[in-house]
Amino acid sequence: MRHQMPSETMKKKGGHMKINQHTIVAGMVSLIFAASCNPTKYLAEDEKLYNKGHVVIHQDSIPEDRKEAFEAHLEDMLRPKPNKKILGIRYKLGLYNMGGGPDSTNSFIKRWLKKQGEEPVLLSDVNREYNETLLRSRMENLGFFNAYVTSDTTIDGKFAEVTYDAFPGSIYRIAKINFEVDSAKQLGRDILSTKEHTLLKPKSPYNLDVILNERDRIDNDLKNKGYYYFSPDNILLEVDSSKGSNEVDMYVTVKPETPEKARQPQKIGNVYIYPNYEQTSAGLQLARPRRAELFDNRYYIIDPENTYRKKVLANHIFFNTGQTYNRWDHNLTISHLVNLNAFKFVKNTFVDSPDSANTLDVYYHLTPMERKSIRFEVLGKTAAVYNGTEANVNWTLRNAFKGFETLSLTVFGGYETQTGGSVNLNSSYIRYGAEVGVVWPRLLSPYKWAPAQRYIPKTYAKVGYEFLNRRNAYTLNSLSINYGYNWKENEQKQHDLAVAEIIYVQPRNISDEYRAQMDTVPTLRHIVDPQFSFGPNYSYTFTNSMESSRKHTFYAKAGLNTSGNVLGLIQGANYDEGPKEIFGTPYAQFVKAEADFRHYMKLTPNSQLASRIMVGMSHSYGNSRSLPYLKQFFTGGPNGLRAYRARAVGPGSAYPENLGENNFFADQTGDFKLELNTEYRAQIAGMLHWAAFIDAGNIWLQREDENKPGGKLSKDFYKELAVGTGLGLRLDLDFLIIRTDFAIPVRVPYRDPGDRWVFKYIDFRDRQWRRENFVFNLAIGYPF
Repeated sequence: MRHQMPSETMKKKGGHMKINQHTIVAGMVSLIFAASCNPTKYLAEDEKLYNKGHVVIHQDSIPEDRKEAFEAHLEDMLRPKPNKKILGIRYKLGLYNMGGGPDSTNSFIKRWLKKQGEEPVLLSDVNREYNETLLRSRMENLGFFNAYVTSDTTIDGKFAEVTYDAFPGSIYRIAKINFEVDSAKQLGRDILSTKEHTLLKPKSPYNLDVILNERDRIDNDLKNKGYYYFSPDNILLEVDSSKGSNEVDMYVTVKPETPEKARQPQKIGNVYIYPNYEQTSAGLQLARPRRAELFDNRYYIIDPENTYRKKVLANHIFFNTGQTYNRWDHNLTISHLVNLNAFKFVKNTFVDSPDSANTLDVYYHLTPMERKSIRFEVLGKTAAVYNGTEANVNWTLRNAFKGFETLSLTVFGGYETQTGGSVNLNSSYIRYGAEVGVVWPRLLSPYKWAPAQRYIPKTYAKVGYEFLNRRNAYTLNSLSINYGYNWKENEQKQHDLAVAEIIYVQPRNISDEYRAQMDTVPTLRHIVDPQFSFGPNYSYTFTNSMESSRKHTFYAKAGLNTSGNVLGLIQGANYDEGPKEIFGTPYAQFVKAEADFRHYMKLTPNSQLASRIMVGMSHSYGNSRSLPYLKQFFTGGPNGLRAYRARAVGPGSAYPENLGENNFFADQTGDFKLELNTEYRAQIAGMLHWAAFIDAGNIWLQREDENKPGGKLSKDFYKELAVGTGLGLRLDLDFLIIRTDFAIPVRVPYRDPGDRWVFKYIDFRDRQWRRENFVFNLAIGYPF
């Protein structure tokens, strides 16, 4: 990540002036701020800048919290919106004023500034009567039939605000729901069969939104019973409010003018599939093709070049000739065709069959993506005193074996070097490698098992190699092989089963300097141990966080990873007697489990409390004394304990070992992990958000290690938790979240037991304290 553009030097009066990116940005911000401080600069004498519209609800029976939410909801409907603000600054109006306001100059810069900004929103732009009608209609739609609204304007110098006083009156509730349909006809019977699922409940408030949803519900149920031509507009819901007592009776009927075709269920006729369709100006071909071949007595697949295996394509079509149309199979087929990752456009058309009444012929026009594609990425990385770059080239071949398989090849390379502090063995590295992977959109297994049809299950196989050269220390050759399955049970539940995961790491060229450091700091030896692990692993994920209407949402992921268990038992592996080997390398034998649970509580429409607990456990036995380095737990960093650098905490109360002045060699790993996080998130204005957080956690060892005293897990583990706190800013661009966190440690586990809370040492004025304790994190996305 580049922080500063190369500076330019300009001569001025015999001297030099350096201008860099930060100076330019600061200057622009200052200009915008100055222009925003005088937002009424170009207003005429009789014009007032519209500042805000307020809604005040006068109804004592509504609880205060619900009243505030109701007022905010109504205020959001007011038009026009005032000029946009961030931190109280009308930045868009500031840009407009910097462009000269109403000045019609032809200056390119001024025209560009005005285009980026927005004109002042004036009091004269506000139609109070229109807004009063809008608010009253909304309250009536929510059951306040006797609502009325008044408004008044407040002027303060060149600024104006409008206050709308809303008087909802008493809310009307549903007394009775009547389904008045003809039960002698199929349509009437099918509507009555959905009655028990109605959204209209006695004693619930009248609500137009619920009424519209009820029409959609009935329509959806009828679509699944074959009524393709039926629509929500064919349903009439009448309201009788004449009975008094603030109650209404509701009547559900079918409009008399509903077409006869909409009253009849439709069946599926012929199904035509064009998997190589190219869009033309002539439009879709909706006539029966000549010499079309009927596959499996079910589908006409027009693919003369046999681009796709017909059996595989047919597995993703869920309509069959003669069945009754239903929306479930309709949407399921579209979903599968889109998620095959092979078609750029998927178009589905239903046409009345010329052969029989109430029958639909089905056409699928599928426009393929480019079969081959290549993507090139360059990434910049920065962390503390380290900076580097990485490049990735990804080549993709779609429909590799004519069964919608995706074959991919990724080649990568990167370089990182130390740009601050004292250079030592950890100063720089070069890494490069490649990965080949294949994904099949089905389960390749000798056993027949099928998860839910709604989602396409996948089988994957990957082989990867990486070479890492830490120039003054060692080189590592890494080989990984994965074969497994992932599938979704439903929208909330996902499974990933790696039937075989093999990781092989072989160190080479360990320098004399590094060997000398291993004698001083024995824990460095673990990094260059040969590593060989193999075995299955499984993870399960549940989340309902996509359901934005919920106050409480959750995310939970649990996984189990194993290695060498069966082979270790067969060979009777015992580390104390000398580890068993495969290909001349000792293999790991362990069971590892981890869980990540997150809870999100919506406090207001623009704020929430997010919390997380992460637990990791493992048991190494037989051929191993501890987890291999690549499988061990660590904490710290921008997504963990943000007051500590990555891998800079633990294990337990062990004191961190340093290599070189101002350079911590991050090698704090363990066999157990506990991490707790909670974060308050709120919107400041627009896309700018802030957060306050507290993080706690640590890692521990399974067995005593004389080189890391205090690192073993004990019953007093909770006394060894590291704690940090801080504040952060987030820029939410919808498609991307840029996050900054500023954190300090408040509890340090390797200090004396009675002196681990360090509040009394905090001194923001002390430069040395800030250098040693103040941690800045820059990251993409939320930490959890």
